[in-house]
Amino acid sequence: MVAYPVPSSAAVTAVMRGNRKRDTRPEVAIRSALHRRGLRFRKDVLLRVGDLRVRADVVFPRRRLALFVDGCFWHRCPEHGTSPRANAAYWGPKLDRNVERDRMQTAALRADGWTVVRAWEHEDPDEVALAVEQLLRATSSAPLT
Repeated sequence: MVAYPVPSSAAVTAVMRGNRKRDTRPEVAIRSALHRRGLRFRKDVLLRVGDLRVRADVVFPRRRLALFVDGCFWHRCPEHGTSPRANAAYWGPKLDRNVERDRMQTAALRADGWTVVRAWEHEDPDEVALAVEQLLRATSSAPLT
């Protein structure tokens, strides 16, 4: 593992410090869209699957549906993901680990009976909310609220 790199500039440091772990704009927009549809959920929930700990952005516990809102940079979006040129020896493997962790967590949750939805940060929040609502309706005939 490569040691944490020296930032290439003060501006980069400021940008990286500004990255939030939760309650990002895309996350909040999707949660708002879900809420407008009358859907109630839990946010930033720690799920335990065997020995694995998975933190999902939005969870519908009774329906066993977990929603992840993935950032294009951090999760290597095929459409918008970029590879940093500065400190590439650090960032390349780190981003690869993120993608592999996503795959492993998705597989583990699905094997445990969860429905997993992964949305990219650039996706339309209303479309993501509609897709989640349709999945919830398909999994049960009981009311969603």
